[in-house]
Amino acid sequence: MVSCPPPYSCTVFDLDSIADSLAAAIRNAAERADIEQSPLGVDALDELSIHPLLHAALRDAGFGIHPEQRYPGDRLKSRRSEGERCDIVLTESPTDHLLDPLSAGTLFAHRGVAPDEALWLEVKVIGQFSVYDGVGRPNPQYSGRLLGEVMRGAHKLAADHGIAHAALTLILFNADEATATHDLEAWMNRALEKSVPISWPSLRRFAITDRIGNAQCTVAVMKVNRL
Repeated sequence: MVSCPPPYSCTVFDLDSIADSLAAAIRNAAERADIEQSPLGVDALDELSIHPLLHAALRDAGFGIHPEQRYPGDRLKSRRSEGERCDIVLTESPTDHLLDPLSAGTLFAHRGVAPDEALWLEVKVIGQFSVYDGVGRPNPQYSGRLLGEVMRGAHKLAADHGIAHAALTLILFNADEATATHDLEAWMNRALEKSVPISWPSLRRFAITDRIGNAQCTVAVMKVNRL
């Protein structure tokens, strides 16, 4: 069980177990690429291509998976195409669905899980080396995405008062373990200096075959606290 200080209540969302599932999804994809002798590995996939791997692993772990859900603060907007979306929302059971405030007054108004009973999970995938024009090269956006996009993801989760349980998942691909350790610690320190409301992550780290410059994968799942 996760230990949740006020204003949070304890839930079944164990971030250590979630980290295990997400890391297994990436590791299995890396191993499949080795078996198939693929010229490119899992680290060459873009973020949206990795999401289905994560969905499958979390579904196998027994969760309900709800991808690309509007943030609670945006769910009252009359057009469902409006509003920012969270990468993955988890519910306790695969048969659950999220309550939709736009269904008020219908037969489905009271069916489902309230947003504050679900886990809202943002996922960021960043490689030190990426594929450009079919060739592995140093990623010029690596530092910028870590310092900008990842921190903004945590702030979005923390700022929405309709969310009680939130976590940020950072999947890093690096040249080696030393670089992975240094960069994650540097990012965490910078985040804490900027008062990004996160807790120290549940970490999973393993080697992958170096095809484009990355030989290490880190999966970090960190609790996001409400602002």
